[in-house]
Amino acid sequence: MQISDINGALQPLKDQLLQHPLYDKIRTLDDLHCFLEHHVYAVWDFMSLLKALQQQLTCTTTPWLPVGNPEVRYLINEIVVAEETDLAMDGKRQSHFEMYLDAMNQCGANTLAVQRFLEDIQKTQNIFVSIKHAEVHPKVRAFLDFTFRVIEEGKAHKIAAAFTFGREDLIPTMFTEILKNFQQNFPQTDLSKLIYYFERHIELDGDEHGPMAMQMITELCGDSATKWNEVLEVSQQALEKRLGLWDAIEEMVVTREELV
Repeated sequence: MQISDINGALQPLKDQLLQHPLYDKIRTLDDLHCFLEHHVYAVWDFMSLLKALQQQLTCTTTPWLPVGNPEVRYLINEIVVAEETDLAMDGKRQSHFEMYLDAMNQCGANTLAVQRFLEDIQKTQNIFVSIKHAEVHPKVRAFLDFTFRVIEEGKAHKIAAAFTFGREDLIPTMFTEILKNFQQNFPQTDLSKLIYYFERHIELDGDEHGPMAMQMITELCGDSATKWNEVLEVSQQALEKRLGLWDAIEEMVVTREELV
């Protein structure tokens, strides 16, 4: 099995995501706020997938030892640098999660729920307990739970599958569609930080991180049919959880509109 085989098998799920009715439901600023306030959890847990890969594939403890494949070490460290300390709109360094929070604040979205979630993680020191406490739709909770179950299992190729096919590989096209809707529907609202965030992702993931993540999968799986099959299975599950997240946000947008 190769990357092309994985991509072919995942195409139906990708098509469902790229054609999801959610995008057309984001018509007002309140709709946008609803989207941001729940998508932010995916922005946050992506960082945990990234750091789990760095822990698995490089040496993050002392004394330092040359862990694993140098090519894979390079790939993951390059992605970490950009995702954790990228240049924000004002030229200062920020993680993409922090950029997203700033963009939410700029356009008036509420960040209190996700901030309480992060505080609860520090308090409980148990991510699964904090996920149960999270003030989110059950499908958002299931999305988070899946991510951390994959991380907890500790298999680098599975974490890389969730990271690559469940996230990085989809982001350029998906965010392009969302960005078009934002620009069309909210021309009078200052969304400059949000647009910068999306455009930065499109640039990085399409030109750099996407291909690098694919190379990482290839290096990790090698000639192991078992690993390739597990990559496909986890990738399918990750896309199904993403569909669940999109379904949940669409449901909340529609329900909110019906109550107005």
